[in-house]
Amino acid sequence: MYRIVNKEVLAPDISLIEIKAPLVAGKAKAGQFVILRLWEGGERIPLTIADFDRERGTITCVFQEVGKTTRQLGTLEAGDKLKDFAGPLGLPSRIQNFGSVVCIGGGVGVAPVYPIARALKDAGNEVTGIVGARNRELLFWEDRMRAACNRLLVATDDGSYGLHGFVTDLLREVIGEKKELDLCIAIGPLPMMRAVSSLTREYGLKTVVSLNSIMVDGTGMCGCCRVTVGGETKFTCVDGPEFDGHLVDFEEMARRSVIYKPMEQLALELYLGETGHRCSCVRGGEK
Repeated sequence: MYRIVNKEVLAPDISLIEIKAPLVAGKAKAGQFVILRLWEGGERIPLTIADFDRERGTITCVFQEVGKTTRQLGTLEAGDKLKDFAGPLGLPSRIQNFGSVVCIGGGVGVAPVYPIARALKDAGNEVTGIVGARNRELLFWEDRMRAACNRLLVATDDGSYGLHGFVTDLLREVIGEKKELDLCIAIGPLPMMRAVSSLTREYGLKTVVSLNSIMVDGTGMCGCCRVTVGGETKFTCVDGPEFDGHLVDFEEMARRSVIYKPMEQLALELYLGETGHRCSCVRGGEK
């Protein structure tokens, strides 16, 4: 059993949990993910590592309540326990002194991009951070990102904070003012990563995207996370989750990402019931 030592609500339907898992924390690196299960017989879900503390032996994950299992996870509090917590999984981000780097986080993607930006800055890079959300209420970790970057720019779709626009608008400005950029990393919703990759392709700026949202099994056995990268079939969970954004077949990935949506919706509807019941029956890691 893995105890939740801290929980914070960061924004509507977005929460942080810090889990006591010394063995995972001792090996975790930026860009990797974990697989967790709430209770025996429950669904296994992947969550990207948002932070880790080797001394305290903890892993921090940020999640958005979208489907059945994430809503169940949202009912747990500090002191409750998870049945399983496996990791770190996936290949870590490539960290070295590239020179000048742009790290972009959209929506919940701010969480996984944070440790990458921090590691790149520690490696000597000049890091420009760009974060975006639909509105100010959904923005989180601005303070952490400012500390992890040499400069941070913010955009909201509705203009309630920062630039009234998208992260791609800010990225275009950064590209225009910089004589040379060496790398762009983008993590967030699929349309955002696709738009960023399309923009940077125009300028020949190497771009890395994280395709963690398509993962299911996390070990390469189910095949649900297959993506085409440069004409070759890759498994996001074992070959990634990070890939060259200019080589990813985003159209195919978009189609694959909705394959299970009807079943996910049915599971959620059955869970919520007609009254919108938020079950707490898994509290403490028990069914």
